[in-house]
Amino acid sequence: MTRGYTLKRRAEQQAQTRLKIVEAAVDLHGTVGPANTSLSMVAERAGVQRNTLYAHFPDLRSLQMACSALSLERSPPPDAADWGGVADPALRLRHGLTAVYAWYGDNAELLGCVLRDAERHVLTREIADLRFGPVAAGWRETLGEGLVGPQRSLLHLALDFHGWRALVAGAAMSAEAAANLMAHAIEAARTCERASPA
Repeated sequence: MTRGYTLKRRAEQQAQTRLKIVEAAVDLHGTVGPANTSLSMVAERAGVQRNTLYAHFPDLRSLQMACSALSLERSPPPDAADWGGVADPALRLRHGLTAVYAWYGDNAELLGCVLRDAERHVLTREIADLRFGPVAAGWRETLGEGLVGPQRSLLHLALDFHGWRALVAGAAMSAEAAANLMAHAIEAARTCERASPA
């Protein structure tokens, strides 16, 4: 057996172990939440010794960064650039909201836990802002083009995960129906802007 083959095999095993650790952490983040996930819990779920886990991830931040990267790689959020070519603002709004709501639905458990913990856990908030902040900003910029006053406020509400959950889970609406409802509300708010006193 050559030394090159041995090194390659060792690297493959390390990559598999690393992936197993990250997958275990993602699973915990989607059930108990990142704020309640300890390195000991991850090691136990992954079936590895703590020293093995520390060899790959010396702290929670490095592990959470790997978890967020894997989650977004496996389920990428909608890209606002895909909607930029839709000339009709109303159609672009419906198309974008429908795509966002479908993504929220596919990732509801994990997003719910992460966003809940981000409200009180500094590290989770930092990583959520880093990973998700630019994505959400792109959604708001593309879908908000041409919107005024109350319309922009409603767009923020429409793109909010908790707002989506209230409509889809609370009111038992489909993603498409919820997107159409919010798009209609945003369009109607233009009239409110015109009617408001100077």
